Amino acid sequence: MDVRSNEPYSLIKNALPKSYPSLKKSISTEVLIIGGGITGALIAYQLLKEGKKVVLVERRDICSGSSAASTSMLQYEIDVPLHKLIEQVGLTCAVSSYQNCENAIKELKKVIVDIQSHCGFEYKKSVYFASSKKDISFLEREFEARKSHGFNVKWLSKEKIKSLGLKAYAAIESKTGAVMDVYKLANDLLIYCEEKGASIFDRTEISEIKQKKNLLLAITNDGKTIEAGHIVHCTGYESTETLKENIVDLKSTYALATEAFEKVPKPFKKRIFWNTDSPYLYFRATDDNRIIMGGGDRDFKNAARRDALLHKKEKELSKSFKKCFPEIPFYPDYSWAGTFGETKDGLPFFGKPDADKNEHYILGFGGNGITFSVMGMEAIVHSINETPHPYLEYYKFSR
Repeated sequence: MDVRSNEPYSLIKNALPKSYPSLKKSISTEVLIIGGGITGALIAYQLLKEGKKVVLVERRDICSGSSAASTSMLQYEIDVPLHKLIEQVGLTCAVSSYQNCENAIKELKKVIVDIQSHCGFEYKKSVYFASSKKDISFLEREFEARKSHGFNVKWLSKEKIKSLGLKAYAAIESKTGAVMDVYKLANDLLIYCEEKGASIFDRTEISEIKQKKNLLLAITNDGKTIEAGHIVHCTGYESTETLKENIVDLKSTYALATEAFEKVPKPFKKRIFWNTDSPYLYFRATDDNRIIMGGGDRDFKNAARRDALLHKKEKELSKSFKKCFPEIPFYPDYSWAGTFGETKDGLPFFGKPDADKNEHYILGFGGNGITFSVMGMEAIVHSINETPHPYLEYYKFSR
């Protein structure tokens, strides 16, 4: 699957920090991780901490799939609003999912400090704003749901929003949010993991997985084999190629990065923004004084159709930015497209689809892919050890 167009801003900014060899001989390992993006990197980091022998393979260059296309906004808010999620999955699962996403941002910061990554991590307040009058009552219900369950939120009136340089009707401001460069972090993590003993191979595609007594045998497209006790699929949207059931609706999404400002515009110094549109728009600043925005999702995944719309979407998104932030000049410098997906409940999938096979999946979809992947670090340990954990219940395949 072609999960992104050429060339996302972060890939251009960072180039290729390290190359890895392809697999040239058959090997064995305790755990094989398939997928060399941020999810695979985090899972490798965690399993090495647990003392596991780890091999990681990626079909492309390392980190050049969806992680390269990410706009790297970190939020505890899930794509399904809390008051709606409570209706869908119940109070306990919904509230704890929001709480766990909030905690995941803090846990990710600990990982960044541990490996000494200079990925531009910075805490920001998150502003969820109503872009039309009809969305005010919806936003009020969401505010009350979050406030009643202990989340640190503040209601922003139209007048207060105007002072932020934002044109909107109302907003919820949350204390917890962050930004970073996920492509940089994923690469830094894998460099760290290799130094700690992980074997990493790119340009190595797994074409088939067979059961071999109590082990699994992963076969590459050129006939090499990797024998493993466990296989962890960290393949994101491409997991639809290996899963029997359809768990995610794939879409096309678009993003822009502006030319660099002399200084970050004032509204973006301490905040990230997203709105109540469907599909929603989102906005953040970068550490080199650009603004990145994304949205404009379309309900198809065909890469050729997706990329053909890029020029049109660049114009549409630029127009949307000026409507939301009329006082800030917006000059697009980079634009790109990617494949995006949403589950019905906005939640991830963790664990084993087949209880009799040691094939595990850590799949964080939607706008919370990174925070879900951090939660997956905890889930994968329990999945491999066959010990119970709330994540393996809330986010199981059979839910």
